[in-house]
Amino acid sequence: MARIVYGVSGEGSGHSSRAREMASHLREQGHALKLVSYDRGYKNLKEDFDVFETEGLCIASEDNKVSIVKTFTENIKRLPEGYRSLQRLRHEVFKEFQPDCVITDFEPMTAYLANHYDLPLVTIDNQHRMRYVRYEKPPHSKMDAQATKTIIRAMVPRPDVSLVTVFCFGETKNERTFLFPPILRQAVLEKRPSDGEHILVYMTSGFDSCLDELRKFRRESFRVYGYNRSEQDGPLTFRPFSRDGFLDDLASAKAGIATAGFTLISEALCLRKPYLAMPMQGQFEQELNAFQLAQEGYGKNVTEVDGQSIGDFLYRLPDYRQRLAGYQPGDNSQIKAKLDELLADDCALARRFHTLRTKES
Repeated sequence: MARIVYGVSGEGSGHSSRAREMASHLREQGHALKLVSYDRGYKNLKEDFDVFETEGLCIASEDNKVSIVKTFTENIKRLPEGYRSLQRLRHEVFKEFQPDCVITDFEPMTAYLANHYDLPLVTIDNQHRMRYVRYEKPPHSKMDAQATKTIIRAMVPRPDVSLVTVFCFGETKNERTFLFPPILRQAVLEKRPSDGEHILVYMTSGFDSCLDELRKFRRESFRVYGYNRSEQDGPLTFRPFSRDGFLDDLASAKAGIATAGFTLISEALCLRKPYLAMPMQGQFEQELNAFQLAQEGYGKNVTEVDGQSIGDFLYRLPDYRQRLAGYQPGDNSQIKAKLDELLADDCALARRFHTLRTKES
């Protein structure tokens, strides 16, 4: 069995949700695991896995827009601790644990150290579709797409194998990239959806302009997550954080209105819920998620939320449901089988890909 370092981005909960499923599988297969994460990823995983807490990058937003100034200043503050974390990671994890292979879900420190120690590096994420998959770009986004590709290359410079999750398949650019359906929590896969009367809403706190528009729909019932409070405000019912409560409300909703994170969209598609996606402006990945969602006919993509766009979405719910009836979610078995293949016989296949990539560079 292999000794594996698994780096997990701590930004949001999607990375840690995906990593939990894959790390649990690796542990069941008998591999020795050391996870590395920060912020929300560390908090979500520390109770169930051996997790090294590191420092990581963050994205700051205001009213569903990336704040460049806040993002820059917040990450500058983290640099000194980031350097100290990198040194501790080298000594306490890579030198003492002596991994055979490194997996990263968009966590850069583990990726850089895999390159430094000449170890096979496997990525498991949805970000690498923007680097290694050919796809139709949203209108007027060519520069954003190129900038995002550059950022991904800087975060994870030289992956040997990329296991990429997508809900809109395309052509890969090399033979070291493999596409799979989204990785879903077992709780989501086992959930039986129903069609209730409420609409689930999820957004980051501070997106008050959207709440103002939702209040205009007095005949609807919105269950709002992301503000972490319990309160009734007209048609809005604010719910505190609860992983189980959120899933229950999503599974029984007639639709979802939320930011355009990949994991939540994937869970909504699995439960066949029409989705009004509000991508965070300035974050190309979310813009691509929302664009592809609309292209597939599973929901609506809006950059500016107003009463008209919400009303149009609600009017077209029957059309979205018809398209979603044909959606076939995966069950995680394909990507798990590929990972098992890479790690078998002392990571033999992962090492071959590592040698191949090294020769290419």
